[in-house]
Amino acid sequence: MILTDIQTYLGKQKRASLADLALHFRTDADALRPMLERLSRKGRVRRLDGKKCGGCTSCAPTSLEVYEWIN
Repeated sequence: MILTDIQTYLGKQKRASLADLALHFRTDADALRPMLERLSRKGRVRRLDGKKCGGCTSCAPTSLEVYEWIN
């Protein structure tokens, strides 16, 4: 997997959580973060602030970490 694969996926999906990206690319979320940070520095994606719900701890933190494609 390379940066262009992530760009293509986010370009089509527009938004995806880190958990969705990890599932799609069959890789660990921690391996994706540096690539997403690089794309963010280049101005191609941005990380959206994940909103936590009412306080339960059922949601995985990676499902709240959302990235959006910037056109």
